[in-house]
Amino acid sequence: MPDALPLRLRLTIDGQAVEVEPGATIAAALAICGAMSSGTRTSVSGEPRAPLCGMGVCQECRVTVDGRAHVLACQTLCRDGQHVQTTRLR
Repeated sequence: MPDALPLRLRLTIDGQAVEVEPGATIAAALAICGAMSSGTRTSVSGEPRAPLCGMGVCQECRVTVDGRAHVLACQTLCRDGQHVQTTRLR
C-alpha cells in the first residue's frame, strides 16, 4: 500500500509560514499568503510584478526556492519545508 499524502504541507515564504494542500503550486501558496498583492519581484523600473500567464511563458512569477534563483512559481509544486524568497519591495 503506498504511503498516504500529508494533509497539509508547510513552507516559508519571505519568512512567513504558509500551509497548503499537496499538489499546490508555489504561485498558489503566494496567493494564499497575500504575496500577490505586492508582487513576487520588481521590474527594472521598480514596478511590482506577479504571475500573469500561469503556464510559465511570461516568467513574471520567478522566485528563489531553497537558494535556487529564477524558479517559476506557477510551474513548481510546493514541498514540505521549502523556503521561498521573493524579491518584492517591502
